[in-house]
Amino acid sequence: MHPLKHNIQQKIISLLQQPKSIREVALLCHVSYGTVQNIRKTHLPNLKSTLGGRPQKLSKQNKQYCIRAITSGKMKTAIEVQQDLETNLDVTVNEITVRRVFKDAGLQAMKKEKRPRLSAKNIKERLEFAKQYKDWTVEDWKHVVWSDETRINRFCSDGYSWCWVSDKNNLQEHQISQTVKHGGGSIMIWGCMTAHGPGFMCQIMGTMVQDVYISILEDCLLKTLKWYKLKSKDTIFQQDNDPKHTANKVQQWLKKRSFETLIWPAQSPDINPIEHLWAIIKRKLNEYETPPNGMIQLWQRIETIWNNIDKDVCMNLIDSMPRRIEAVLKAKGKWTDY
Repeated sequence: MHPLKHNIQQKIISLLQQPKSIREVALLCHVSYGTVQNIRKTHLPNLKSTLGGRPQKLSKQNKQYCIRAITSGKMKTAIEVQQDLETNLDVTVNEITVRRVFKDAGLQAMKKEKRPRLSAKNIKERLEFAKQYKDWTVEDWKHVVWSDETRINRFCSDGYSWCWVSDKNNLQEHQISQTVKHGGGSIMIWGCMTAHGPGFMCQIMGTMVQDVYISILEDCLLKTLKWYKLKSKDTIFQQDNDPKHTANKVQQWLKKRSFETLIWPAQSPDINPIEHLWAIIKRKLNEYETPPNGMIQLWQRIETIWNNIDKDVCMNLIDSMPRRIEAVLKAKGKWTDY
């Protein structure tokens, strides 16, 4: 075997340092793969090996561009980013490549959660509310009587119901939640919650107008205060900013009462702990093996569940108030995880 010429050897070393693969260098210098491999071991023992495979189409700068585009909200999908790369940067890649960039950066796709629309005014009011009550303790929040309305469908009330299956393709009747169009009818209810347990609840018949709402307050709210022997001067009543709640006639009724009314920021169901009480009730309704045979039975089930709510359930929800306020502050008035 003839010794390798010095200039060929130097060329091989230079190409390896660029770096090029052993196979590429062998083809360029017209020598065997083994010859290039031996030179590499002898003269470049610490040279890092190439990863092999096709070179990446996206540079580090291109990847950062993709990540900024999707995290800033400028673009919403990997396909949009892929098309933008081709149009503005003349870089042609598949959307799968763009998705891989997102995953490598620690991003993950998720279904958008439904949250109330927040205007700049809503955000400001929520933040001001959180700042005003950031120093309140659980003991302070115990004085609040929480109220709200909710709609409950006859079939498949809001909330998930779970079951165990061995074969998803052979579901049994007890393993599915049967639905009908428009929920098969629904019931609108009003209820309130205290640190001592659930207050009185009622079914709202017809349209909830201000006169109907006042009659509910006169009946259910005042009964709740009497039932738990709550002193009006130590009680704070909470209601949201629904137009019927803020109507002048309702406000006049509240002003005549000796209890305080909590000024509540609009679009803030996440701060109100009674929202989670509704979720518990709807979840328990879904635990029945068969749907109610009509509205009367649906109401009976709601009453049964409501009357069996333990004081600790209400107290645990009220106990979360300092954390809810802290979450609003952290989110600077925007949405929280509650």
